[in-house]
Amino acid sequence: MVVVCLFTMLFFSAIVFADEIEPGVFNREILTVGISTDRCPVFYIDKGSNEPVGIGVDLMKVIAEQAGYDVEFRVIGEENLKAALDNPEYDVVMPFGSAIDSAAGNASIVTDNLMQTPFTLVTRKEKMLPSLNSIKVGMLHSLSGVAETVKQLFPGMEIVFFNTMDESVKALRRGEIDALLHNSFVWSYVLQKPAYDDLAVKPSTIFSMDFRVGTLDTPEGHRVIERLNGAIAVVPDTAKQGIIVDYTTRHLYHYDIFDYIYEYGQIMLMIALLIIAVIVIAWQRYYAFKLEQEQKMLDYLNRDPLTGTLSINGFRKRVVELLRKYPDTQYILSYNNIKNFKYINERFGKSAGDDLLKFWADKSLEVMTDKEAICRIESDHFVVLRCAGGDEQLSKDGSDVMDQVRNYFIDRHKDSKVRICSGIYVLTPEDYQTPDVDHMIDFARVTEKRVSENLKDSYGFYNPEQWEKGMRTADIIGNLPLAITSGEIQVWYQPQINYETREIAGAEALCRWNHKKLGFISPGEFIPILEESGLIYDLDCFIWERVCRDLERWNRQGIHRSVSVNVARCDIKEEYDIPNHFRNLLKTYELTPDQLRIEITESAYADNSDIIIDVTKKLQEYGFEVEMDDFGSGYSTLNMLKDIPVDRVKLDYYFLTKSGDLEKGNIIVSYIIRMVRDLGMKLIVEGIEDVSQAEFLTKNGCSYMQGYYFGKPMPVQEFEALDI
Repeated sequence: MVVVCLFTMLFFSAIVFADEIEPGVFNREILTVGISTDRCPVFYIDKGSNEPVGIGVDLMKVIAEQAGYDVEFRVIGEENLKAALDNPEYDVVMPFGSAIDSAAGNASIVTDNLMQTPFTLVTRKEKMLPSLNSIKVGMLHSLSGVAETVKQLFPGMEIVFFNTMDESVKALRRGEIDALLHNSFVWSYVLQKPAYDDLAVKPSTIFSMDFRVGTLDTPEGHRVIERLNGAIAVVPDTAKQGIIVDYTTRHLYHYDIFDYIYEYGQIMLMIALLIIAVIVIAWQRYYAFKLEQEQKMLDYLNRDPLTGTLSINGFRKRVVELLRKYPDTQYILSYNNIKNFKYINERFGKSAGDDLLKFWADKSLEVMTDKEAICRIESDHFVVLRCAGGDEQLSKDGSDVMDQVRNYFIDRHKDSKVRICSGIYVLTPEDYQTPDVDHMIDFARVTEKRVSENLKDSYGFYNPEQWEKGMRTADIIGNLPLAITSGEIQVWYQPQINYETREIAGAEALCRWNHKKLGFISPGEFIPILEESGLIYDLDCFIWERVCRDLERWNRQGIHRSVSVNVARCDIKEEYDIPNHFRNLLKTYELTPDQLRIEITESAYADNSDIIIDVTKKLQEYGFEVEMDDFGSGYSTLNMLKDIPVDRVKLDYYFLTKSGDLEKGNIIVSYIIRMVRDLGMKLIVEGIEDVSQAEFLTKNGCSYMQGYYFGKPMPVQEFEALDI
């Protein structure tokens, strides 16, 4: 009986105790809260835990704990809170200032106020704002519910929505809106961004909004709201203010790379420029050091360390460089040697011998130009490349350099004269085309040795005749352009006669050169030189044009003449295009093709028949008459006459009859005349010196002749005065 009584007492005690325990202690209900996390420090995602935190989160946790809920926060995926109200995944959504309709038009209910959130305007620091009823304000889309309250308070305010804070700030800076509107808690965070340092909060609060929790107006919604209101009523304001102060005093903004660049950009730029400057300076020093070392190596290879002149290696390079750079400069190369130099070293010491060599190098360099070069090839042997200046320069070099070296010890009160032997080599055209410096030095060395063996203290030329010829060649080549423009070179004419009618049938254009220093130069001398140097084309072009001018003048006088002009072998090249050159001359001077007869030497056909045959055919297409000049001068073959399409043959009578059996020569001439006529070609014979030759040719069927018997080449004025 006692046991039953005790059990009954314990049962009723448990019932009473259970009634006194707070509901849900043993089985707490989970409350899902939808929030927007774009408004730090009210709601935001903590970067450490990746969980929602903030003033609103902590307040809701305190209220939910008091109400007996385990709270779960979810970031809303909807555009705004109004749309989130319609999502059944959330039990409640926050924050709301008051009850509003959802996006679907459903009514909502809200809790009592958790706290007051002051809303303030932010604008550019220097900007003055208009009245609130005429202002244009930017807000975030997530604040669309707040915007409805704002419109009720300030009907004249225009609100523009933006997706992000950065977009709204850009619009403010562009002047598209007057200010931005948000709660002051958010501004305490946003304005920590360095890039927003031009923005300022307007100190006055335009309105304060309640901070409430909302849900749809349903029975379940009423149950949750009533339960939360009960908790809100018992949570002290000091606890709420503590949460607000805690978050608003934190420096929650975290700098990104762009913030650092913005805030410390100038310093970073200066540091970057300093680093770049250090790198550039270091690189320049390294490069300068590298160049210096390379130059030292080149100097070691190309310079003589004792005298500062070129080494043999450097001399070879420099000579080739100079010959290619100055192909029209006549050079000589000298090999110079001090006789018995070893005795100078033994008598006065090696240092005295070195001083002598340095003195010689210095004196030589004093008289030389950049177009010349000197090297110490070995011991006391110097090689010099010098511009050829004739006997006058040799004499001056002797007094300015060689005599100074010879008297070096005498001038220093020592009874010893230095003996120098020199060999001089005059460079040839081949040396310019394929420079072989060692070969040139060998020629000069051979000459120096010959001078030394003859016990001479002097100089000698590798070939004295070559020296004179080289100097004359240099004068001819160097003076050609001036000779053409100054009138030294003139076009002369040798008449061509029709012996049967005793009339002038034409002329051959020749040139004569009255050189200002050398006097009259024979064409047999200067033409081969110009051919070898590649300048004959310049001379021929001058002659052709001068002839065309004379023909034009004669045409104006009513005299129609024909002139034979010579085309050299060197002229007939593809790049010169001889046929079109003559064709253009006819157009320029208004001549007819029969007034210019083109003479090409027989040897040219023998040397390069293919290209010359092509040129001949082209000239004939343009109406010109082509002559084979100097036929019978040693190159003639019957096969040549068969294959080459010339119009006229110029036979050299003098060559065929100047020596040997005259009668046999005349027989050959007579048969050539008949052969040329039978081949359908015209014929003119040159080299006629007396009447018997003219009569013989007429008797054998040749009427056109040229030679001293009818007239030597003469100036144009004399030719025009002829009356044969």
